[in-house]
Amino acid sequence: MKRIFLVLILSSLFYTGFTQEIQRFNPDTIKTITLDSTVNIKAEKLNVETFINKVINDTSFYQSFRDMKRYSFIAENRIYSYDKKNKVDGKIYRKIKHNNSGPYKMEYLVKQDTGKIYKKNGKYQLYTVEMFDYIFMNAYNTDFVPNAPKPDGKGGTNESYKDKLKTLIFNPGRPVKVPFIGSKTEIFTANMRQYYDYAFSSGTYLDSIPVYRFKVSVKPDLSSWTKDGVMIKELVTIFDKRNFNILGRYVDMKYSNMLFDFDVQMNIEMGYFGDDKLPTKITYQGNWDYPFKKEERASFLIVHKDYKLEKGK
Repeated sequence: MKRIFLVLILSSLFYTGFTQEIQRFNPDTIKTITLDSTVNIKAEKLNVETFINKVINDTSFYQSFRDMKRYSFIAENRIYSYDKKNKVDGKIYRKIKHNNSGPYKMEYLVKQDTGKIYKKNGKYQLYTVEMFDYIFMNAYNTDFVPNAPKPDGKGGTNESYKDKLKTLIFNPGRPVKVPFIGSKTEIFTANMRQYYDYAFSSGTYLDSIPVYRFKVSVKPDLSSWTKDGVMIKELVTIFDKRNFNILGRYVDMKYSNMLFDFDVQMNIEMGYFGDDKLPTKITYQGNWDYPFKKEERASFLIVHKDYKLEKGK
């Protein structure tokens, strides 16, 4: 049960407006979008349904991770864990070369650990960090390969979690079969829409790409009781105006009941490399608590750079 709830926390890869709800050290200092005005969507012959349908039906985020198989690149990963006073008590830094020029190879250029990172048995102290490694390390080789077989329920618990994780990352707004939470992810149903406002802005991404920012946020005039029952507090999607490609996603999730408590913000950003759109930055800030287990507090910053398309890929 612990892992199921944590999957929800780790699986919210969406783009942010660069606010951080959790007040502590934030490793993300890279600002890639500048907003300049609100947008009259009707004047541009667009509407809320245009954006919602694109968010729900988009397959390009999944394809972007798969397309990394055709590139060699450098990944810099920074992970921080915190004590109850939000003071850093553990750090992980990895600089990794992912080489796809032939058979896939991964080379650690830098590998540094300080503080409370590992248990005596060599496993990570925090399951949050274990899932980070599972998602973002394996994503480059087995998890996102073309034509990979779908989980059949016989591959152990990780296969089931991975399947739920992919739904939340690549198909936000769709239901996820998780006890007590599943229907709360369906924020675009007729019943759930009454709790949200929709806003549109115009801006510039990476200094040159004209974009729309589509923001879905909880209505401010809802009662405290109703707000507490809504899990996804904010969902932001960045669209390239020229082709309606999704370049970024962000989600702010917070929920608490007798079984668990979590507060998470996470985003993913894309960039163009030739004809492909590839991940360039992923950030995470999150706390989660589960009965009889140590509360986990962590933040990640993942930066991908130096993409090189390999011949024959």
